[in-house]
Amino acid sequence: SSSRQALEQARVAIEELDDMKAMVKGLEEENTELRRQARHAEKEQHSLCSQAEGLQEERLLAEGQGLREQIQAQAARMASLEVSGGTVAMVGRAGGCA
Repeated sequence: SSSRQALEQARVAIEELDDMKAMVKGLEEENTELRRQARHAEKEQHSLCSQAEGLQEERLLAEGQGLREQIQAQAARMASLEVSGGTVAMVGRAGGCA
């Protein structure tokens, strides 16, 4: 009968609706997890950028220290040579790379 057919169609429609609700719930959970991962990745990227900046700063400081040591060693070598007083005085000033 048509009423039995209508009931069957309603039952099928309810099942489809339940399936869609379950799918939506799954997608919402996946979305939540992906957003959490994205936030975590963003924090990690920020941390890595900070580390990179720190390492670059350390590298520059180390290079600067190395250059200071080279200049001081060169100044000491030149001062130990017997050169004119004017040159020694000039080297003495340049060697004060504190």
